[in-house]
Amino acid sequence: MDSVGIFVAEKLVDSVVSVERHSKRVLILKMVLDNGLLNILTVYAPHPGKPEEERENFWNEVFHLVSCIPQN
Repeated sequence: MDSVGIFVAEKLVDSVVSVERHSKRVLILKMVLDNGLLNILTVYAPHPGKPEEERENFWNEVFHLVSCIPQN
């Protein structure tokens, strides 16, 4: 099964605010570091051999999620 994950160093675990899995291929990790919020978006993109529609839908989802992350 294809999916994405992320490791967090043990010393940073208490900094994690949330982990949001948007699909098996997209995960957002939110952490507070030095009084600022850090959003980490990690993805596992479909391989080039996958149907074009699947790849296009994937990237549309990623770009939508990025546009929803507050910039301030």
